[in-house]
Amino acid sequence: MIDIGVNLTSKRFEKDLSDVICNARQAGVTNMIITGTCLKESEAALQLALSEPDYLYCTAGIHPHDAKTFDSTSLSHLKNLALNKQVKAIGECGLDFNRNYSTPTEQEYAFVQQLELAVELQLPVFMHERDANKRFIELLKPYIKQLPNAVLHCFTGSRADLERSLAIDLHIGITGWICDERRGGELLELVKLIPGSRLMIETDSPYLLPRSMRPKPKSSRNEPKYLPFIAQTIAEARSQSTEQLLIETSATSRAFFNI
Repeated sequence: MIDIGVNLTSKRFEKDLSDVICNARQAGVTNMIITGTCLKESEAALQLALSEPDYLYCTAGIHPHDAKTFDSTSLSHLKNLALNKQVKAIGECGLDFNRNYSTPTEQEYAFVQQLELAVELQLPVFMHERDANKRFIELLKPYIKQLPNAVLHCFTGSRADLERSLAIDLHIGITGWICDERRGGELLELVKLIPGSRLMIETDSPYLLPRSMRPKPKSSRNEPKYLPFIAQTIAEARSQSTEQLLIETSATSRAFFNI
């Protein structure tokens, strides 16, 4: 199975990163895509991916939370990073009108700049969206046919959000949010609507520890080794075997990221 979204450069992995990667292998995770969320983290993600080039890959991008840092030099820095073969997508980019750590104007500018870079380099985009789906789709739509692929990672939106996203052929990434009894109930139903050719799975480690795991882990830190539990929950919701789900999502992820 392939974990398409892991934040392995997080400080929460500093002390035992090699163990985290080893445990992921033992759990059956065959590849991981490390998420780049700003220039510094994208550089760190690339260096980590280069340390295990057949196992780890990464993205390079500026998250909407960090859009306020996007300046005249950001695009050239991202482009230099993205020219490395270990970088498999531009992102994490997009819009987050839930927290607005950067203003909507700053977010929209950074998002469009990164979409244009992805088109130029013919790389997929790895995207984030919270409480901004209509505007997100509006900005993305003019570029979608020029992009090789595009995924809305960690989808947690409404049925209308999902339908708008699938209407322009987005891939959809599902995390342990689906395992959260407090807020994942709607997603358990919506995941049935995602075509197998558009569905991918991820942990978004160290965030979003699956709450329904039994026994519960002692730590609240999520890890790639928990991806099988997320896959099982998704498979049950879709009324298919976990094995079949993993065959489909792995094939989809390999094609998407060209690995």
